[in-house]
Amino acid sequence: MMITARELNRATLSRQLLLEREPLTVQDGMRRVVALQAQQPASPYLALWNRLTDFTAADLDAAFTDRSLVKATLMRITLHAVHAEDYTAFRAAMQPTLYASRLGSRFAASGLTPADADAVVPELLDFAALPRTSAQMQEWLEERLGAEKASKAEKYEGAWWGLKAYAPLHHAPTGAPWSFGLRPSFVAAGNGTVPTGRAADPRALRSLVLRYLAGFGPASVADVAQFSMVQRTAARAALLALGDTVEQLQGPDGEVLFDLPGACRPPAETPAPARLMAMWDSILLAYSDRGRVIPPAYRPWVIRRNGDVLPTLLVDGHVAGVWRPLPDGIEATAFHPLPAATWDALAEEARSLAVFLGDREAAVYSRYHHWWTKLPETEVEVRML
Repeated sequence: MMITARELNRATLSRQLLLEREPLTVQDGMRRVVALQAQQPASPYLALWNRLTDFTAADLDAAFTDRSLVKATLMRITLHAVHAEDYTAFRAAMQPTLYASRLGSRFAASGLTPADADAVVPELLDFAALPRTSAQMQEWLEERLGAEKASKAEKYEGAWWGLKAYAPLHHAPTGAPWSFGLRPSFVAAGNGTVPTGRAADPRALRSLVLRYLAGFGPASVADVAQFSMVQRTAARAALLALGDTVEQLQGPDGEVLFDLPGACRPPAETPAPARLMAMWDSILLAYSDRGRVIPPAYRPWVIRRNGDVLPTLLVDGHVAGVWRPLPDGIEATAFHPLPAATWDALAEEARSLAVFLGDREAAVYSRYHHWWTKLPETEVEVRML
């Protein structure tokens, strides 16, 4: 079976609740979208505002507080918000990647080895049975390891840098406006067996792949590897091991795509509403081929070299520009001409977003405004919505 580029786009929008907002709880919504990138605390809130009817920020506050949803270092070695029931398998699937990325040279500069990390993690988790600040965790680590492991206190920064991602820790809510502030606190995940070493858990990776396909499929081996940051050989092995649990399609360029049998794949002509997407929204980052949602010419304007991903205008299912809040309203910068009806739809979204932000942080993302000076000066249209 073949699938066109536009059908792929509509499949993504459908799985990610972007063809229409749906009346789901934040827990059910998170299960549907699988994971929301969360290094910017406001982004999961804006992502769910785009996807759920009657969504309130207080709903997500409560879910983070009762830990039915959790925030932790997971896919792409990046902070994600996920459903608590998904965390254990996702964390186990990421074990080899976290081991390789966080117990390397910077960690070794503290005088520690990966074996030291595995030895200390259970005690660290005992200490983090209650929420602890970074300073408290680092102080505990210094006391636990002692002077013989490192002669200077600053060396422990490398140890904590590695362990805070390698150990199964959740970020603990620290307060307004978006549950998590710039100074994080940590709490033990409390998910039973603590994974150690660099060995992969094939069952956990297969679970992650199935959840990924449910939320982002159809997808290629390269897409699975990009989303999770696991090696392509591991992603391919996991997909093939699933056998008849998945089906294979032929993508627009002839590549093999995998999906769940019977999963929603709307027709190409399905209308897609305008949306004001959060920074680092998952649909922009979940694929190796980001052209599914971002026109290639616009990618360097939206995804900056340091990894910042700007808040975007989504028009007919594709990135058409960027937006930011200013004192007079939401400023929208379109990278190509938009029809009047589209501007009207974006203005309606902007009015709703301004109300939503006004209760929390009207100037959200203001620290990233410097990127607007690097946008093209021609062939764009800027409007205050």
